[in-house]
Amino acid sequence: MSTSRPQILISEVGPRDGLQSIKSIMPTAAKLRWISALAASGLKEIEVGSFVPPKLLPQMADIREVVAHALSIPGLQVAVLAPNLRGSRSAFEAGVHKVTLPVSVTNEHALANIRKTTGQLIEEVRNIVALRDEQFPGVQIEAGMSVAFGCTIAGTVTDDQTIRMCRAMAECGVDEIGLSDTSGYANPVQVRRLFRRLQSEVGDKAGGAHFHNTRGQGLANVVAALDVGVTTIDSSQAGLGGCPYAPGATGNIVTEDLAFLLEAMGYDTGVDIDKLVSARAILAEGLPGEALYGHVQDAGLPKGFSYADGRARSAPQPEGCLSGVAQ
Repeated sequence: MSTSRPQILISEVGPRDGLQSIKSIMPTAAKLRWISALAASGLKEIEVGSFVPPKLLPQMADIREVVAHALSIPGLQVAVLAPNLRGSRSAFEAGVHKVTLPVSVTNEHALANIRKTTGQLIEEVRNIVALRDEQFPGVQIEAGMSVAFGCTIAGTVTDDQTIRMCRAMAECGVDEIGLSDTSGYANPVQVRRLFRRLQSEVGDKAGGAHFHNTRGQGLANVVAALDVGVTTIDSSQAGLGGCPYAPGATGNIVTEDLAFLLEAMGYDTGVDIDKLVSARAILAEGLPGEALYGHVQDAGLPKGFSYADGRARSAPQPEGCLSGVAQ
């Protein structure tokens, strides 16, 4: 059986956005086992880290070893983040499939995050695309538009402000332009409106959504994005992550909860939720004491749950509510 709904790509960003946002450093061996477990659950794209100087982000000091391991996993789209031309060159040379460039919509966030103005960012992206086109033509480049819905440093961000930067990215020649709710400001009405406009302005370069759950709106915003045809959603296992340069913007949406939402709505993700939940054990072991979030791992999947594409469960069906008191 196949779903009549479109397939949705869950892009797992925990090994990058999650790990770079916490002080603990996950041992490399645990990180490699975690990425393997995430891929084994059916996740097809994983952002495995950032190409940044180790003195700035010691959590990413092992990025080359991590990329080499991820590239050995059959069928996995290996993505990384690179903040500048130097990092992008290193990522290209490492053989990654996709590089995401963090492009701030506001000058204030750009200066805090990348130490460049938005104008300087545009020029940097233009140079990165030129390098890719000349020497590494097989690598996909995504512009991830940071603080697209609001900025904790600058405050309100207008749709016009976001779209101006998106148009600039399209003119630079990036392959894809995604919208990121870095600060957890977005609401469903805004999400529908801005993605519709993005699609109108840049056509097939309009990309995916990256939501944080800072104010509890993450999954509601996912549904809004689905309503207007977005087919790639970023998330992080156990909700790890946040932007260190956006005060208070902690917590990506939880991959386990996202996968359940999508499959329950009839969207095909290809993810085995039981295997995905099992991968949390590696996180708990590799990051002792770190807070892990989500609901599906506690409640389990509903009795009689079935996947959108007709796959069988990989774990026994639950027996239902065992608490003794049900409302």
